[in-house]
Amino acid sequence: MSARCATFAVHAACLRGVEAFGVTVEVSASGTIPSLTIVGMADAAVMEARSRIRCALRSSGFDVPRCALTVSLAPGDIRKTGSGLDLPIAVAILALTGQIPVNGLDGCLFVGELALDGGICSVRGEVAYQLLAREQGLAYIGGATDGHVSIQGTDAWRLDDLARLKDGIEQARRPYRAPAPRPAPELMLDFSDVCGQEIAKRGIAVAATGELGLMMIGAPGSGKTMLAKRMTGILPAIEDRELQEALCVHSVAGEPVDGLLRGTRPFRSPHHSISAAGLVGGGRPVRPGEISLAHGGVLYLDELGEFPSNTLQMLRQPLEDGSVRIVRVDGAYLLPARFQLVAASNPCPCGYLGDRDVACRCSDAAIERYQAKLGGPLADRIDIVLHIARPDPSLIIEGAEGLSTKELADMVRRGRAFRASRERARGGPAQGSLSLESSLAPALIDSEAREVMLEIAKRTNLTGRGIARLARIARAIADLEEADRVDVAHVLEASQLQGRRDVGGGYGQV
Repeated sequence: MSARCATFAVHAACLRGVEAFGVTVEVSASGTIPSLTIVGMADAAVMEARSRIRCALRSSGFDVPRCALTVSLAPGDIRKTGSGLDLPIAVAILALTGQIPVNGLDGCLFVGELALDGGICSVRGEVAYQLLAREQGLAYIGGATDGHVSIQGTDAWRLDDLARLKDGIEQARRPYRAPAPRPAPELMLDFSDVCGQEIAKRGIAVAATGELGLMMIGAPGSGKTMLAKRMTGILPAIEDRELQEALCVHSVAGEPVDGLLRGTRPFRSPHHSISAAGLVGGGRPVRPGEISLAHGGVLYLDELGEFPSNTLQMLRQPLEDGSVRIVRVDGAYLLPARFQLVAASNPCPCGYLGDRDVACRCSDAAIERYQAKLGGPLADRIDIVLHIARPDPSLIIEGAEGLSTKELADMVRRGRAFRASRERARGGPAQGSLSLESSLAPALIDSEAREVMLEIAKRTNLTGRGIARLARIARAIADLEEADRVDVAHVLEASQLQGRRDVGGGYGQV
């Protein structure tokens, strides 16, 4: 922007949730006692910029202005956080005092933290800042980093240190190093390493095809975690929009993005001691939680019964909406959270309820209390329940192999492709939003299958949500087999995959 008398302004930005919003940094000078005052709802990290800027200016060979400087961060009614405002404040001061050329500054979005020697450091959220610069038609100017993520359509440059600005921004900025060729995907864990769990593999393929929630219940050592860790290997390649959203979330959270750039979907497995804010997001300033970091991938909750009940119930809305809405006094934050939920639990506190070889040592009351934690409203959002038995030791010793990741991935890919073509032909909604009426439409399920489904619903006392869940599983099985209509075999298999939800079956009541 242009200099006017004793003021000068440049474009900057701050993070808010997983997005960046524009900030105008305006500096004014007066002839009174030397000082540097920052106004505009700045947090402690922004206020500390005063000391960093003074040291950086001296180290870079610039004069520290001997006048009263007032820095205004607009809009003034939104809290500014982080150290990324160091660079724009310093640039505005230098331009105002005539120590650097002003040409080209109005077309740049400056974000960076100053080192005391005048170097420019990168800050977290680089992807979000680049997206904002692209939206506003500005060139992004940030600090040097080895982990730069190139965003298509963004004019991004790096600035190594303040001293280079003496010749003007056009000469000072440098292109980011060309990104190294994306490394080949890491060797994925293979389902063929999991012995004796072919039924469970089939259930996982159905869940991946229909984007359904999955719960595995079994004794310790039955292979639940091994199965869950291999699920990302059978999901289709992440789409460009999901990839950009996931990159933005990971960048804002300061998480590495190497796996995403290789095309690997996120896999997050938080410990059961995680706080509610750590799981769904929150804090001050608001930062994404594990469910947002799992966006586009898999969220695995091991030992589900050990998670606090109030923390688990916070997953209900994100599972339905694909996002989490966090409301604070300064406004609402919308964080992406579209993930595949995979949970695992023991059937009882000791883990051996129903085991064919080891007797359960738990009392009936302890079993009931433990399994009650797995029920409730969250249980209605979990579609498939697999009871995992410990495999025969001979299969493990002999190294028997079953379905591999490649075979399961091909099944899921064909199933999803068939589902997409079927929905395009009907002009219907995405699978995750199918209503009960559309799931049971005559064009999607034959009359005999409807009768069988009605009989199952009456015999097992299914609620309306339970019937819709059964219909979704049956439709996913039909898609996996590339069948236009759901038949009796699909409904019967769906009933088995839906699992027993009585307390004796190791799961909360419907």
